[in-house]
Parts: sequence; C-alpha cells; structure tokens
Amino acid sequence: MPSDSSGAKVTASRRGVMLVLSSPSGAGKTTLSKAILQREADLALSVSVTTRKPRAGEADGVDYHFCSVAEFTALRDRGGLLEWAEVHGNYYGTPAADVMERLQRGEDVLFDIDWQGARQLAARAPDDTVRVFILPPSAAILAQRLIGRQQDGAEVIERRLAGAAAEIERWAEYDYVLVNEVLSESVDRLSAILAAERVRISRQTSVPDM
Repeated sequence: MPSDSSGAKVTASRRGVMLVLSSPSGAGKTTLSKAILQREADLALSVSVTTRKPRAGEADGVDYHFCSVAEFTALRDRGGLLEWAEVHGNYYGTPAADVMERLQRGEDVLFDIDWQGARQLAARAPDDTVRVFILPPSAAILAQRLIGRQQDGAEVIERRLAGAAAEIERWAEYDYVLVNEVLSESVDRLSAILAAERVRISRQTSVPDM
C-alpha cells in the first residue's frame, strides 16, 4: 500500500460491490456463499424479505425479513425492492434501502439468487452488479449431489435436474462463470474476482492526494 510523505498509508475511497451468485440447485452455491462470507470479513449477505412463514430455527432479520403480503406489495409498489419474484405462492425480494446505503459506504453485499433476480439487479444497478454463475463439473455429479443431500424424493430430484438444464442456459448472461469442483479452489477464484472488482476504476469515488 502506498504512503504519503509522512509515511502514513493512503487509500482510495470506493463504492461497494453487489456480488451475485446464481446456479442450478445442487451446484454448491449455498456452500460457496457461506465459505466466501467466512473468508471475506468486509462482505455481508443480503437479507431478503419474504411473505412465507418462518421455518424452525429461522430468525426474523437474520435469515429473512418476514412480512405480510400487503406489506410486501406496498414495498414493491413504491419501488423499495431491487428485485422480486413469486416462488411457490410466496413472494421474495431484496430491500433496496439497506443495500444502497451499504454500497454508498463502500461495503460489499453478497446475493444468493436465481437468474431472474440477477437480471433484475443488473437492470436496476448495472454499475454495482457483478454476476457469477456457478456450474457443477457435470450433470452426473449434479445428480449425485442432489441425491446425496437426502432432502428430496426421486420425483423432486428429477424435476430439479430438468430445471437445472434450463437454468444453465443462462450462464452467458453473467460476468463470470465458475465450475465448482473443489470447494477450496472455487472460494479462491471467487475471492480473486471480488478483489479485482473492488479496485475497478469505475468503482472508485476518490483517490488520495500524493
């Protein structure tokens, strides 16, 4: 890091990054998200707002911001969501105010969302959004991972695999693609992407006087 004439370290000020991860179910996106959050102390997970009921062990404001349908639609209609979607009869979305305040302070925010949400974010805030698509090493390994989780029956797994093929076709919309074969290597590559995006010229708001 450079120093001024007095020997003190000098740094540039910058706007934060919205780091978006998307993948088909079973590609390891959630595991990768947890790992990069542990490594990058200055990276915070975006907490979505949802109309679904809390599940056992979930805490309001930590896992999700839980709200009524009326509250959600009011927030959406006044432009308070960066992105939103209806999934299995429930609404999910990203509150804009908290994220934008974080970016303004130079803080980075991680998003674990699908391609539809990523597309909305990129349309709403193209200069702030960095999209990374996570791919499994192969369709066979993806199937093995879904079966190995022991969370779903054969019919659900088959449906997820069919959906994965359609999701994977969206990879070209992203800024980066990452094949998640070895977790530690994937975390290294994702950390490198974040490091590069943090110093992108367009993201700097000021530079120090030298």
